[in-house]
Amino acid sequence: MYCAIDFGTSNSAVAVPDAARGMRLVELEPGQATMPTAVFYAVDGPEQFGRAAVAAYVDGLDGRLMRSMKSILGSSLIAQTTEVGGGRGVKYLDIVAGYLRHLKRRAEADAKLRMERVVLGRPVFFVDDDAARDAQAQAALEAAARQVGFAEVHFQYEPIAAAFDHERRIAHEEVVLVADIGGGTSDFSIVRVGPQRARRLERKDDILANHGVHVAGTDFDRRIELAAILPAFGYGSLGPSLNGAPPREVPSGVYFDLATWHLINTVYNPQRVAELRAMRGFYADARQHQRLMTVVDERLGHELAARAEAAKIAVAEGGRSTIDLSSVERGLAVELSEPQALAALEHDMGRIVEAARETARAAGLGAVDALYFTGGSTGLRLLAQRIAAAFPGARIVRGDRFASVAGGLAVFAQRWYGNA
Repeated sequence: MYCAIDFGTSNSAVAVPDAARGMRLVELEPGQATMPTAVFYAVDGPEQFGRAAVAAYVDGLDGRLMRSMKSILGSSLIAQTTEVGGGRGVKYLDIVAGYLRHLKRRAEADAKLRMERVVLGRPVFFVDDDAARDAQAQAALEAAARQVGFAEVHFQYEPIAAAFDHERRIAHEEVVLVADIGGGTSDFSIVRVGPQRARRLERKDDILANHGVHVAGTDFDRRIELAAILPAFGYGSLGPSLNGAPPREVPSGVYFDLATWHLINTVYNPQRVAELRAMRGFYADARQHQRLMTVVDERLGHELAARAEAAKIAVAEGGRSTIDLSSVERGLAVELSEPQALAALEHDMGRIVEAARETARAAGLGAVDALYFTGGSTGLRLLAQRIAAAFPGARIVRGDRFASVAGGLAVFAQRWYGNA
């Protein structure tokens, strides 16, 4: 039997064949067809996945939470081993495989059949401007899929899958620009879709162009953390003036690592901690250094990253957010306003909008009939507005931000494997 898996940077979903509906999404958690791409390695006890993994971390259980594993594909980290607590080490590739195994088991339990073939979604580019590393990323994901028991693995671009999902709901032919902006990548495809075209298995000539950049939601979180949270811990601050010389900026390396999810644990290395502790004299404000050491000593880096993500969402929904940092210092809080968020995200949003324009240029088009938004980061109103402004006159269509790619992968999987 076969299934379709949308292995996302932030959230994942699975679809299986259904006699009545063709394909359907699996309930991965109670009442939920999607689940966070997260695994918690407990020091004592089995791994937990999805919301249970996040809850275990929030509850302060002893162990390590892993998120955004997809972003590791294509990097040198994929072949390395990381400590997950209690002196236990796990290879990053095995972390990806473990999560895929969980999804596969959920699909098999739902369908009551063994899953041996899979269609996996992939971004247009795992890695920007590096074809070799991009190929390595897909090969690593395929290796993980085969490691958990999939004998046949086929890939489909995620924005193309989203186009297939959109195609099910239209009554006439149109040219659509699919904007799939998730946690790790912003992907764009221009696809010719329509009821008559949907009957064909081979759709290569309907894909007019695709392009993408490795910039998306986790990058936004990183920018927000650096702009709004980490200045309270010394980022961008100046040290004391010594012997009349101009003060120097505090070294920034530790802050960039604290704002990058898969690098946070490197800050807790004993040698690194000792070096940071010895940097007390680099800070003009002793409180900033003390706050930084509290984060390091109590391993609060992932909590800060999570608060940056929550603040980004809150600003997108309401225009302002107060970020509670009392876990570091009693009464400590910082503000994030919409203008501040805009300034922090301006460069990344500009790159994303330019990628959309470049996709249209590659297709030889000055306009499209429709813009189809999918992916969790399209919920950022300011970004969606910027993209829409680049294509005036296009009809705006919003897919399910977390499940439309999975739905389209399901459509493709049924066409690809259904008669096999």
